[in-house]
Amino acid sequence: LSPQRVREWIAYHARFFGEKSHFVLHDAGGVQEEVFEVLRPWIELGRVTVHDIRDQERFDGYYHNQFMVVNDCLHRYRFEAKWIFFFDVDEFIYVPPKKTISSVMESLEEYSQFTIEQMPMSSQLCFSGDGPARTYRKWGFEKLAYRDVKKVARRDRKYAVQPRNVYATGVHMSQNLQGKTYHKAEGKIRYFHYHGSISQRREPCRHLFNGTRIVFDNNPYILDTTMRDIGLAVKTFEIRTIGDRLLRTRQ
Repeated sequence: LSPQRVREWIAYHARFFGEKSHFVLHDAGGVQEEVFEVLRPWIELGRVTVHDIRDQERFDGYYHNQFMVVNDCLHRYRFEAKWIFFFDVDEFIYVPPKKTISSVMESLEEYSQFTIEQMPMSSQLCFSGDGPARTYRKWGFEKLAYRDVKKVARRDRKYAVQPRNVYATGVHMSQNLQGKTYHKAEGKIRYFHYHGSISQRREPCRHLFNGTRIVFDNNPYILDTTMRDIGLAVKTFEIRTIGDRLLRTRQ
């Protein structure tokens, strides 16, 4: 995994979910020493737990043991959490302006589960509006600002549950729960997906563009600065919360 991408992900979500949130990561081999050093300040604050499941390869199960992982998380924390979100480290949860994650969760209180729609972002096309030199110094979610707008059915949703109402869960949703599931939350909450970016130990920008609408490899993209506009606030939050110890983090 890329230490810098993990750094960005945890700083963003620690700010987004608030100080009462806790992050549980399952290490199947990607948390190398440099990645662990990025997580260490948050572990010391009590915000992150890392479970070592590297031996899972010796006992590989269906879908790379992902069902085992999500159900371990569900049952381990079901009485400690009001809500549990299941998503990956290349995905960023987002709520629109004038909403907060707290207000969204309150509005969905009557449901045991809701699904979250994907906003697919390019993991190689970067916005160069700041000039190439400044662009390369930006965080990943600031410069990877082109959203895929190809009109296809996108079923890769993520989800959140009230764990005490759930008996077992799956990779993209639970089908074993009591209560209702809500599938139309796109006006309340979505997630930006930078597919594959987390596993690149290099500068993610392969191509620089300055337009608001582009076509690349016969696929249409539009400039979406939603995440880019949050970058400064996230960086400021990180410094105020854990200091400057991660400033020299490498890709």
